[in-house]
Amino acid sequence: IPRQVSELVQFLLVKDQKKIPIKRADMLKNIIREYRDAYSEIVKRADRTLQEVFGLQLVEIDTKRHIYILINNLPRAEGEYLCRGKEKEKMGLLLVILSFIFMKGNSVKDSALWEFLHLLRVYPGKQHSVFGDVRKLVTEEFVRQKYLETTAIPLTDPPEFKYQWGPRAEKETSKKDVLNFVAKMQGKDPTFWASQYSEAQTN
Repeated sequence: IPRQVSELVQFLLVKDQKKIPIKRADMLKNIIREYRDAYSEIVKRADRTLQEVFGLQLVEIDTKRHIYILINNLPRAEGEYLCRGKEKEKMGLLLVILSFIFMKGNSVKDSALWEFLHLLRVYPGKQHSVFGDVRKLVTEEFVRQKYLETTAIPLTDPPEFKYQWGPRAEKETSKKDVLNFVAKMQGKDPTFWASQYSEAQTN
């Protein structure tokens, strides 16, 4: 079994580079194969290694379809808890987007999101020196990585979408952290936003 454990750890780390959600079926097919009976033991040991060595935790985000993600389990540094290496700037942008969604009542139309990013001089359809294709980053990458969730708004022509926090965002950060981040940026006390403050206390 130890070989399966280390193979599984490597498999999960490679998948996590692109932050692609991992299916149990893929773990069984690619790594565990004939050791199916020991599946839960192998996963448990791999999870322990990931936590102890890499500060990552394996979390099941969809219990029906058995889909997992790795989340950052390291102590959260102020404003930097979503960061890993060169992804730092992207994660900074993501944190700003998550903050905007939370402050606007947990759901925003795509048009409102682009308007907001416009204020930050980040334009969809224009190559950004750090983020590359911003529209692609937000609508495809962040959605695929489960940081954001997008839902079509019915009966809109042309079609409109709304954005909400995805399950990875829910696991890797909290509304309290995000509110503290916003308060710090704006030099205000978190209690300044009464309804968000009370919501953040329960999250």
